[in-house]
Amino acid sequence: MDFFDNLGFVLVAAIAIGGWVITTHLKIKNGYPLENGWGKALYPKNDNQAVERIKLLSQENAQLHAELGAVKDRLANVERIVTDSSHRLSDEIDSLRTSAN
Repeated sequence: MDFFDNLGFVLVAAIAIGGWVITTHLKIKNGYPLENGWGKALYPKNDNQAVERIKLLSQENAQLHAELGAVKDRLANVERIVTDSSHRLSDEIDSLRTSAN
């Protein structure tokens, strides 16, 4: 009778260990990082491809910020032209024509 009382505990422990083994196998098979009990990677990857990718993305981000600044300046000029009175705009055009001559 004592053997059958412990049988349930042994089965639950065996199922838990088997599930852990299967989960770990599936993670390895599908390329997921292995984690410890706290969720941190056991073998963090510091490969050069990731570092290069971050550098390239940072450079692209800086270029896009510069381009966005230029587009904002151009948009401000277009808004100024559209919202100014036509009289002031024609005066500026005439002053440019006279300064060119």
